[in-house]
Amino acid sequence: MPSVSAHVALTLAQHIDAVFGVMGNGNAYFLDAIETQTDAVFTAVRHEQGAVVAADAHFRASGRIAAGTSTYGAGFTNTLTALAEAVQAHVPLVLVVGDEPTSGPRPWDVDQIALASAVGARTYTVGRADAAATTVIAIEHALTYRVPVVLAIPYDVAALEAGSVPPAPEPRVPAPLAPRGEFAEGMLDEIADALATAERPFLLAGRGAWLSGASAALGELAASTGALTASTALGRGVFPDTRFDLGVTGGFGAEGAMELIREADVAVVFGAGLNQFTMRFGALFAPGTKVFQIDIAPAATHAHVGGFVRADARLAAEALVERVPRAAGSAGAPWREVVEVAAARAYDDGDDLAPDGRLDPRSAARRIAALLPEDRVVVSDGGHFIGWANMYWPVAAPDRMMMIGTAFQSIGQGWPSVVGAALARRDDTVVLTSGDGGGLMAIADLESAVRAAAGRGIAVIWNDAAYGAEVNLYGLKGLADAPMRIPEVDFAAFAAAVGAEGVVVRTLADLDRLESWATEDPTTRRFLLLDLRISGDVIAPYQQEIIRVNS
Repeated sequence: MPSVSAHVALTLAQHIDAVFGVMGNGNAYFLDAIETQTDAVFTAVRHEQGAVVAADAHFRASGRIAAGTSTYGAGFTNTLTALAEAVQAHVPLVLVVGDEPTSGPRPWDVDQIALASAVGARTYTVGRADAAATTVIAIEHALTYRVPVVLAIPYDVAALEAGSVPPAPEPRVPAPLAPRGEFAEGMLDEIADALATAERPFLLAGRGAWLSGASAALGELAASTGALTASTALGRGVFPDTRFDLGVTGGFGAEGAMELIREADVAVVFGAGLNQFTMRFGALFAPGTKVFQIDIAPAATHAHVGGFVRADARLAAEALVERVPRAAGSAGAPWREVVEVAAARAYDDGDDLAPDGRLDPRSAARRIAALLPEDRVVVSDGGHFIGWANMYWPVAAPDRMMMIGTAFQSIGQGWPSVVGAALARRDDTVVLTSGDGGGLMAIADLESAVRAAAGRGIAVIWNDAAYGAEVNLYGLKGLADAPMRIPEVDFAAFAAAVGAEGVVVRTLADLDRLESWATEDPTTRRFLLLDLRISGDVIAPYQQEIIRVNS
């Protein structure tokens, strides 16, 4: 007869096809059922944090919810940083964990419900009679609120016989939030009028716009209004016409592009939270810009917003397309056709080598961009280095550039991100961008990344022998920098130890190996790790912006 754990596994597998984790006492029966009784694919990682990170990356890359799993106690507490990141990034996933027995905690048990709640995750605990139904409720909660949930299996319940698995209803997901009421309709009329009469209209979209499927409607709205466009860091590629797109806003944006945005007289923001980085700490828009925001948040998320509509980005964009007349036939050429968009988007090329003789990360990023396969999916760890890929490596759509860890300001989630993205996008090249600090913090899952991505995987390690962000923020203030330094580590050797190919890159010529690697058969070539020995003296523009604000 199926056990309680089998009820969870069989029900979960009706809706989730990818499970990531580390096996232990608390989830052994669950994983046995996943392996022997379902078609779901289990991928082992080497640290429990990686279970949640991989499930997180899988959703960001594919839009399909995935699951992580760990044992109770120490296994569960190892997941908390990644769980907090998924909460703050609004990523739905299910974390299946063992838990203390129903008779009460043992010496090694902790209050897992309280710990999960502390980082913002809801826990559902299964019982002998309701395991299947509770599993559906957990999935439904994750999808409805776009958050991770914890699904707990008490230790003394896991192996109990629970009878036949009952039929479970499909998880209900709410319909997209439509603009409702006189205020919303009136505000849409006001936005449409503002766009139709604007001399320099501008549209900004974020990840929320992509998740809502607003890309086509936004493209039509931009064309009908003659607006310039741009995206947040998590929304790059959401506008289909790149000819009039200024790229990413905020500290990752090109200076010329940011200057053009400040010239806008009307700006409409779709599905973007407008955090301090996107808003350049309040300097993105000029004081005279009339700013409107459309989002599913309860209220406007920045003080500079003058008009707000609570609605799904796609539905609101479609409503605006119906309201705004086409720009064709209007007097004069649209703003976007008289400015030099390509020139505004240009970044500093950098030098081959920095003054200290180490590689200039700007020139390295530019050269790598020219050599990376076009089918790339980029996953990013956190740290000072995030500026280089975000500035120099264009991607085709928001689900091809994922920054996992930045919502919670954490590092060390890069390697397992490769695992989730590789399983979600099996035919694409997965490229990790990571620093030496974060790379070392999660080094156990280098092996997982190499195993999961194999010849479709590349890792670029920006190795400056330091925690670069701390050196830039606090070293420049005169604080002792010894704790900010890392003895230079040979990541290429680490790669070789787990079956990958590692290349130490000290000059641009050393990147020729990436060029030849890209021409080889993915089924026979090895995972490639590029250990870039970069200069820490070259500070990314976004970090310079943070330094200015904090000084």
